[in-house]
Amino acid sequence: MDKVCAVFGGSRGIGRAVAQLMAQKGYRLAIIARNLELAKAAAGDLGGDHLAFSCDVAKERDVQNTFEEMEKTLGRVNFLVNAAGINRDSLLVRTRTEDMVSQLHTNLLGSMLTCKAALKTMIQQQRGSIVNVGSIIGLKGNSGQTVYSASKGGLIGFSRALAKEVARKKIRVNVVAPEYNLLQRKNLRYCLKGANHTGIMAAFEGRCQDREGVNRGLTLRPGFCSVQHCNPSPAEMYL
Repeated sequence: MDKVCAVFGGSRGIGRAVAQLMAQKGYRLAIIARNLELAKAAAGDLGGDHLAFSCDVAKERDVQNTFEEMEKTLGRVNFLVNAAGINRDSLLVRTRTEDMVSQLHTNLLGSMLTCKAALKTMIQQQRGSIVNVGSIIGLKGNSGQTVYSASKGGLIGFSRALAKEVARKKIRVNVVAPEYNLLQRKNLRYCLKGANHTGIMAAFEGRCQDREGVNRGLTLRPGFCSVQHCNPSPAEMYL
């Protein structure tokens, strides 16, 4: 089976770091972002025959079209990383309704739509793996981030429920919950190094390699959703 992985939000931050590691491990990658130029730049940096696509995950038609194009050009997607996300920090009483909607649509609905599209192929193949990138804010909450917290908390609940739903089809679903500063840092080396002991990097090969920061939960049996809380030490931040 070809190892084809779609990384939504793969043009920067954690998504880009994950894509680099996956490329090193021999996966064929689709780098997806709203900005096609940024996605192309990220895909180009990986070398090989990786491709870039533009997609607004909050729009179902965009998601469906993107998966159709990926299947035509790369083959069936059997691995999915949802790292696309936005935040609009503000106290709730000052938050505009449109900002609430945009965060919920991108951070929660977007991952639901990409999972729905990916599962059509995964169910046919009776195998697959999905990693949703959440946030520690979705577990603990934070002042000024009520809507963001709700979107990421919802993503965790969604991932747990979906893991149970597709377990009989031998499909794994997991979620990682990085600390806020790790989500915000865009330095690729930092993202990679900060994953060494926390499992930011998603690996889908059914084995652990501690040096590369494999998410332990991804080696677990289908139906069990691992929620990995990632908290790098200050030393790791600057190595």
